[in-house]
Amino acid sequence: MKAIVQHAYGSADVLHFEDVAQPVITDDEVLIRVRAASVNHADWVYTTGRPLIARLAFGLREPREMVRGKDVAGVVTAVGTNITRFRLGDEVFAEIDAGGFAEYAAVPEEMLAHKPANLSFEQAATVPLSARTALQGLRDGGRVQRGQKILINGASGGVGTFAVQLGKVLGAEVTAVCSTRNAELVRTLGADHVVDYTGEDFTTSGKRYDVILDLIGNHSLSEFRRALSRSGTLVLSSGAGGRVLGPMGRILRAFTLSPFISQNLRTFTAGRGRVALDELRTLIEAGAVTPAIDRTYPLRETAEALRHFAEVHARGKIVITVPEDSSLAG
Repeated sequence: MKAIVQHAYGSADVLHFEDVAQPVITDDEVLIRVRAASVNHADWVYTTGRPLIARLAFGLREPREMVRGKDVAGVVTAVGTNITRFRLGDEVFAEIDAGGFAEYAAVPEEMLAHKPANLSFEQAATVPLSARTALQGLRDGGRVQRGQKILINGASGGVGTFAVQLGKVLGAEVTAVCSTRNAELVRTLGADHVVDYTGEDFTTSGKRYDVILDLIGNHSLSEFRRALSRSGTLVLSSGAGGRVLGPMGRILRAFTLSPFISQNLRTFTAGRGRVALDELRTLIEAGAVTPAIDRTYPLRETAEALRHFAEVHARGKIVITVPEDSSLAG
């Protein structure tokens, strides 16, 4: 089968369109014919091996897993002997550890869910990691309550576009921080207020929020605290950081400081799998959440998709399409 393969860490140039063996499923796995995948920050971390601490999990000198891609949507083509919830031909979506940028992917049953009926494969592939992060960041990390004022820092990106919508689902008054060109996008997604960071710094405006979900990491903890209410909560999710620890350094500082102040500085425990996907499917099929797609690339142009992700602030998600004949795609 065709796949995007990585033999070393580096820029998007280390990603190559190659032939690899089709996955062989275990008794507890499902084989899906991938129809679409999406690009996440995690894929860029895997590709570059930065921050360096990530290599403890991915491989110190070279990546253990050669095929990138964490979010997939497709059709079931084979099932293991222990599989009871899925049949051949089922349309599904999943968040996996790696292997999504390929024609076929092996997925453990507990990580798989039926695709929302009202979404295309391309739309469904944007959901698993980004929408789950947004939902768990606000609901579980921020413990957002109806009527609260919340702020999404990085509202026009992959996670942010879902966070704006899910903030409204949770009953909050949502302020979205983004650039001028993305202001209309976040308004259409339901943002009550928009802060254009090119002309305004929300940390110095004097406004206070009950919950801030930070997806960028472009402010210090003290700056964020200025924008929080006295008992407000800052939820740290990914973002920028140093070459070695990345955002972990700031997260560790937040944990150290939080017990000594009235505000809550925290991250959250990410729970992957079918339960989260089923929750999101229910919201999507009810019309409460809709994916925002920046652009799509065929499988063979995945390196260019990662390059665009790294160099340009994407508006929503970047999607990788996997045609029936990937050797001719693009």
